Amino acid sequence: MGGYFGIVSKNECLSDVFFGVDYHSHLGTRSGGLVAYNTEKGLQRSIHNLDNAPFRTKFEGELVKMRGTSAIGCINDSDPQPLLIRSNLGVYAICMVGKINNCDELEKQYLTFSGGHFNSQSGGAVNTTELVAALIDQKSSFGEGIRFAQDQIDGTASILILTNEGNIIAARDKMGRLPVIIGKRDDGYAISFETFAFEKNGYVYERDLGPGEVVELTPDSMTMLMKPLKKKRICSFLWSYYGYPTSTYEGMNVELMRYRNGAIMAMTDDVNGVATDLDYVGGVPDSGTPHAIGYANQRRVDFARAFIKYTPTWSRSFMPPTQKDRDRIAHMKQIPVKELIEGKNLLFVDDSIVRGTQLRETVEFLYANGAKAVHMRSACPPIMFGCKYLNFSRSVSEMELIGRRVIDQLEGEEGLKHLDEYMDGTSERGKKMRQAICDQFKFASLDFQSLEGVIEAIGLEPCELCTYCWNGKE
Repeated sequence: MGGYFGIVSKNECLSDVFFGVDYHSHLGTRSGGLVAYNTEKGLQRSIHNLDNAPFRTKFEGELVKMRGTSAIGCINDSDPQPLLIRSNLGVYAICMVGKINNCDELEKQYLTFSGGHFNSQSGGAVNTTELVAALIDQKSSFGEGIRFAQDQIDGTASILILTNEGNIIAARDKMGRLPVIIGKRDDGYAISFETFAFEKNGYVYERDLGPGEVVELTPDSMTMLMKPLKKKRICSFLWSYYGYPTSTYEGMNVELMRYRNGAIMAMTDDVNGVATDLDYVGGVPDSGTPHAIGYANQRRVDFARAFIKYTPTWSRSFMPPTQKDRDRIAHMKQIPVKELIEGKNLLFVDDSIVRGTQLRETVEFLYANGAKAVHMRSACPPIMFGCKYLNFSRSVSEMELIGRRVIDQLEGEEGLKHLDEYMDGTSERGKKMRQAICDQFKFASLDFQSLEGVIEAIGLEPCELCTYCWNGKE
């Protein structure tokens, strides 16, 4: 994944951009970058690898070296950026958040008709942000170039550009799968993925960009370069998992959605008369916690943190480069509160159940510490398809997904014809899949939030939400 942040201002703004970008650290762990503009130095850039240190520690020194009344920055899990580009559109800095599925095709097409070249990274790969810039440069204006690039891309591309005049151009991806949000202050504008990132800097919410919309910002103005498109499919996982709790997208706050989501799951369990003898309800930390609070409040069962993640040195379990190391770190981070586990009937809510690897270890850890029973709830439906629009999932094969793997075990390729039934916990196939996972993981019970339930919790119209990873519908 990744996120970006920018400010165009009448005053020095690099410090505000530094904190704004840092507030996107939950979205990426691989690299980060800043570009600032002032009239004396022009565009100044800095990029650092974030594999072994957070953004803040790598970029604090840049606040002394760089100056600017306009600046942009990003954190991501893909290629180093922002890039500095010199083209027919002038000199500019660009960063991009999204996923391009047809890179090879676009590179070949560009090289064939242009006779140009790309910088090659290790292994021969092309930086995807440079590819986006090359597509934009085929047209005579940024607005036309961005729309052209997005039309050519199979996937998702939200783009942020800082021009050599100090203006910022922001573009939301064509389907609006990712948010791009504008904040305003007396001395200028901010552009962000997360609303709280500009609110903490003293900006107030102005508006969300529409799908495919492109705007140019100066300290005094916001000019629409390309009108928004009508069709929108914002990613539902923003609210379920990777959106930050304090952020609001399309008018819907993440934390409140998670409370509602947990309450809906609790009402379903009440109707079905299951998990009635609970001692405590807890969340699989951290993003499962608010869903669990909503569940506990609805069922009037005590909420408790039966185990705590030790995060001072390993804040995110997937930072190490290998899966073996990630699993080891995940295990070492789990510190039990034995008084809340031993002899207790526990129900945990996780934000999602993807592969199930770490969840299996979590349940074994709870039983090893004396749990009497462990019930599990997933705050979203079974994931049946790997996301082809965003880079928030590391799955390389759909058979890595626990739901698809169990379906294959139950009835092989025939099961692919009945994925809708497996999604539905009230159908015979749905019950068999849930029971098979229970048997493998030794859950006392298991259920997933329904698709209807998660849509109700978000509060937007179904036609505005991307639910591809659950039902395969674009």
